[in-house]
Amino acid sequence: MTVHTDEEAVEEIVGGEYNREPVPAKAQKGPKAFWGMYAGEHAAGTEFMIGPLFLAAGASLKDLTIGLLIGNILAVLTWRYLVVPIAMNRRLTPYYQLEKIAGGNMVKIYNITNGILFCFLAGAMITVSASAVGVPFDIRFEVPEATFGLSGAGFTTIVAIVGIVIAAVAAAGYNTVARFANIAAPWMILVFVACGVVSLAQMDAHSFSALNTIWNDGVSFVQTKNGAQEFGIGKIIIFSWLCNAAMHLGMADLSIFRFSKSKSAGWAPAVGMFLGHYMAWICAALLLAALIATNPEASLDANGKVQADPGFLAWNALGWTGIIVVVIAGWTTANPTIYRAGLAFQSLFKSAPKATGVIIAGVLATVAGAFPNLSAQLLGFVGTYGMILGPMGAIIFVNHYFAKRLGFYEDAADATNSKFNMAVLLAWLIPAVPGLYLILAKGVFAAYLVVPAWIASAILYIILGKVMFSNKSNA
Repeated sequence: MTVHTDEEAVEEIVGGEYNREPVPAKAQKGPKAFWGMYAGEHAAGTEFMIGPLFLAAGASLKDLTIGLLIGNILAVLTWRYLVVPIAMNRRLTPYYQLEKIAGGNMVKIYNITNGILFCFLAGAMITVSASAVGVPFDIRFEVPEATFGLSGAGFTTIVAIVGIVIAAVAAAGYNTVARFANIAAPWMILVFVACGVVSLAQMDAHSFSALNTIWNDGVSFVQTKNGAQEFGIGKIIIFSWLCNAAMHLGMADLSIFRFSKSKSAGWAPAVGMFLGHYMAWICAALLLAALIATNPEASLDANGKVQADPGFLAWNALGWTGIIVVVIAGWTTANPTIYRAGLAFQSLFKSAPKATGVIIAGVLATVAGAFPNLSAQLLGFVGTYGMILGPMGAIIFVNHYFAKRLGFYEDAADATNSKFNMAVLLAWLIPAVPGLYLILAKGVFAAYLVVPAWIASAILYIILGKVMFSNKSNA
């Protein structure tokens, strides 16, 4: 199925309109803009990287198909029933809502954090594109042991070139970014289907039973080479639900749904989840299964370990078409991500040229892309991203539903003419800092901590709000 995007509607939604005022009725959009947007955004470069990592991490095919189904349903329900009601009631960007709650200076800290995390994500997609560019030159994607270890000089050079080109497109403005993405998005979905079909043919898998046997052989091969790992159905459910936690639990997609005419637009993420985070992930995973089944030695790096090299996997299945697709897929994800990071940084340089923030973001993303281990740890990174930014969504949730009912100021910074709401900082950092410690020092799977951190922040902001911003007239 080809999904067509209403370009003008999408550009208005994401391009920066009504940043400091509610979206008026004349600018509100029908469902078409939202369905197209989510289809394009979630069937892109990250899918080529994340899909193979499931097999590499030891997930069974049965657990993957069932776990992704349940997790993606939970994600859609979170968007529909958590984000959309607040977005349509207030019709403000999350940044402006946070400014009213937390104060302008506090929001700058959030913007810097958000921008840096966006740069790491964009960097992973630069790595994905570079992995494809290197294949014709026999320059392979090599993952060093160290998290911040460089690959070979040839690959690092390709990353630098790809990063410069992507940053230049992003610096040209959102219209350029959107035009490029809208051209690529409709047929990208079909390419993922082609990857799955070709992989099944390469494996001669004519039944689920036969495919399951080949898949299990692939998992055993990876475990033998890379060491034992476990990625059961519970972990798959949690990951697929919360890999976009920054967007739904963290309320970043208030920016999108504030334009919605109807709550039915809240079901639009379903097309992205089930075309991208279900079909595309599984099809991308089949690329690695097929390579191991047909040419296991080609899946190994110089150290004899299996690596998920998205460029080479696509080349093995689709030849030059695969190379082109991976380059464009990484590009279409990195472009808007660098653009959004640039907007976050630009808030710090209001008198500087508009491209300043994007250029800074492009440089940071390119540097991040030079470290392949960051993209190889994408399963953990997106959970960390959600754990860090999710609590801000909890604060917006509490402010909207409970502030007046529990007798403390709604939009506390606005109400008290404050530039820095310490209650917000404490409610954010008290859960997030221990969470980061558990992830980085103790190896806890990041997605497990997203919901506990969100709930802890909500409770803390209620307590701190009652203590610091009591408003008896609202009680």
